[in-house]
Amino acid sequence: MDAAHETLGMVAEETLDPSDWTDVQALSHRIVDDAVAYLRDVRDRPVWQEMPGNVKASFTAPLPRSPSSLTEIYGEVVEKVMPFPMGNIHPRFWSWYMGSSNFTGALGDFLAAIQGSNLGGGNHAAALVDGQVVNWCKEMLGFPASASGTLVSGGSMANIIGLTVARNTKAGIDVREHGVAAIAKPLRFYGSDQLHSCHRKAMEALGLGNRALRRISTDADLRIDIEALRSAIAEDRKAGYRPACVIGNAGTVNTGAIDDLQALAKLAHEEDLWFHVDGCIGALIAIAPRNAHRVAGIEWADSVALDPHKWLHAPFEVGCALVRDALAHRNTFAVTPEYLESTPRGLASGQWLHDYGMQTTRGFRALKVWIALREHGIEKFGRLIDQNIAQAGYLADLIVDEPLLELVVPPTVNIVCFRCQPGGMKGAALKAFNTEIMLQLQEQGIAALSDTTVRGEHCLRVAINNHRTRRQDLDLLVRELVRLARGMGKPGAASS
Repeated sequence: MDAAHETLGMVAEETLDPSDWTDVQALSHRIVDDAVAYLRDVRDRPVWQEMPGNVKASFTAPLPRSPSSLTEIYGEVVEKVMPFPMGNIHPRFWSWYMGSSNFTGALGDFLAAIQGSNLGGGNHAAALVDGQVVNWCKEMLGFPASASGTLVSGGSMANIIGLTVARNTKAGIDVREHGVAAIAKPLRFYGSDQLHSCHRKAMEALGLGNRALRRISTDADLRIDIEALRSAIAEDRKAGYRPACVIGNAGTVNTGAIDDLQALAKLAHEEDLWFHVDGCIGALIAIAPRNAHRVAGIEWADSVALDPHKWLHAPFEVGCALVRDALAHRNTFAVTPEYLESTPRGLASGQWLHDYGMQTTRGFRALKVWIALREHGIEKFGRLIDQNIAQAGYLADLIVDEPLLELVVPPTVNIVCFRCQPGGMKGAALKAFNTEIMLQLQEQGIAALSDTTVRGEHCLRVAINNHRTRRQDLDLLVRELVRLARGMGKPGAASS
């Protein structure tokens, strides 16, 4: 044996597994007990609270060089991390459209991490769970069984997947081989002026540029104007562009407005355009018994983006892209290097899931969705969507009945846009007044709202995407809004 091997033989080989599984098991039971209490008592805590300076400073500590006690580390998590969340699991978090997680899904995420499978593909159980969740998403939206899909990080990536397939299908050339510079006529994509900002990012990432995305005006209900869209397509064809894709909103992020998806599907068919639906806000309304009619036509889309971490309340993160033409989907992304060739049996005999998206390494996102759907059943999730939409209507009625509050636009589904209006105030002063109320609600731990602009008017925004919200939470919100508005008083002169 040479000296190098002799030296290696003297060094104890290491592992990341604990030296004493009994201690880890005891701590793990404590962590689960704490986690149950954390969710059970969430209503008793502030929605959000500012971190003290010493807590923030603790996260600037240098890279750890040597081991620490796991019990001590968990103590720091309890003290410095768990009390200061974003707040989206709280019943009065309505700031952004996120979903509020669920305990079963958290257990699924834990078990997925324990199993540790890479979902790039292969012949193993996690890959089959992934495929089953995609199939369930197709079924929820009325897509054919022959369609394909992939689980991704969230809505932005799901939209990029769908729009990439649209680009490659409608380009008229082999974009993968020759690139976008070889496209003879510049492509045009269309969507309403209420589109989510991720679509601009998609156009930029696809090499088409922001100007390839033409924003079409909206009607009184903030839905895309079909005739304006038709005129824009004709105008672009005459100018030498190649109309490629129309993007429909199944719920806009600002107000929840839902485009006429049936009319868009018909127009896209007539004009030979790809029909993509951004359903990250409202695609799953398709499973809600009292409101499914609102997204009629989504089943006719060529591709759809949706987010199980919103109205299926899966822990972050999990989005889903569905594509009607499975071959077009695979042809857009599939690459088969020599080290990932399939075999007739064994581990490499399963489907390569990375052929349907950008990631070769893919986490086991599916289990948290699969386990929660199995536990509760899709009908319950549908009822929870109906419940949130009804709660938005209830809040809108409270706002209409309160003289200090003003509804900016009637809610379509579960997003309510309004403002405090003490009278005689407008412009910058009114915006500052409402912004201050929003911040005080956050800082006092009462509720988390966001703000936005609708038809040029600043307003506050409540997005009820939360299975823990109750009507008494909305009653409390209105009382607190009125209390804060009266406490702030009315400024002197109105300003414009």
